[in-house]
Amino acid sequence: MSRALAVFHGRFGRATVYQLNRPFNVHAHREGHLIFHVGGTPAQIDVSEQRLLLKDDTVVAVNPWEPHNFLPTDMDHGAIFFVLYVNAEWFAPDAANAQSMRFGRTFFPRTEALDKHIRRTAALVCGAPSLRSLDSELRQLIDSCYEESWRAAQEARATAAVTDFRVRKSIKLMSESPGAEIELDAIAREAGLSRPHFYRLFRTQTGVTPHLYMNTLIMEQALDALVATEAPIADIGFDLGFSSQSGFTRFFCANVGMAPTDYRRAAKVLRP
Repeated sequence: MSRALAVFHGRFGRATVYQLNRPFNVHAHREGHLIFHVGGTPAQIDVSEQRLLLKDDTVVAVNPWEPHNFLPTDMDHGAIFFVLYVNAEWFAPDAANAQSMRFGRTFFPRTEALDKHIRRTAALVCGAPSLRSLDSELRQLIDSCYEESWRAAQEARATAAVTDFRVRKSIKLMSESPGAEIELDAIAREAGLSRPHFYRLFRTQTGVTPHLYMNTLIMEQALDALVATEAPIADIGFDLGFSSQSGFTRFFCANVGMAPTDYRRAAKVLRP
């Protein structure tokens, strides 16, 4: 049943409304991530090993590259979620890196004013908005959530920059041609590291495993291909290193919660 009700890609990132009733694999995004429950049964979300109950009176804010997954409580009917994926460059164009997109708290309450804003924006997304109206509405909503996340936050959570040249080299190698056929053992050798040392150092420097990092890059390529091209699903999967369309579909479902055909059917690109 999991399906996309509305999906918009734009300079801001992605604005989506999903009906979800299946669990996700642990995954991460390069973008900041805001999740709002707007209908149906509440669901659980794990963010960096912290389990949260997402209801219509709370907000979950996930920082860039922060591992998380989704655990529905109603496997029959699911629930409806308004989900934002926010590009750090759009949020703070003058900042040097994605640290500006870090939220003060992962979990915080929805005030009455914030709840009205969330529901108004979700309705706008479902109503096939123009770029100008959506961009303005999203800017206000994301700013409000960002400020609320830092209200009374105890301390800033920071991720250290990647300083080790071997990890930087491995990230460059992954980014040049992300695909399911890439062997991380070969990446480790290219970086001059043993497999165990590579995995430990990579996680220490980035906060995620090499496998999770590579999956994120593959998902970004898949999403772009689905909305920016008319290539068959099977061809997109083959280009990303999957030996069959069914393998690519299983990977996509595990990370997005629905089949690539369902995502493509709902997705639209908002141009400047």
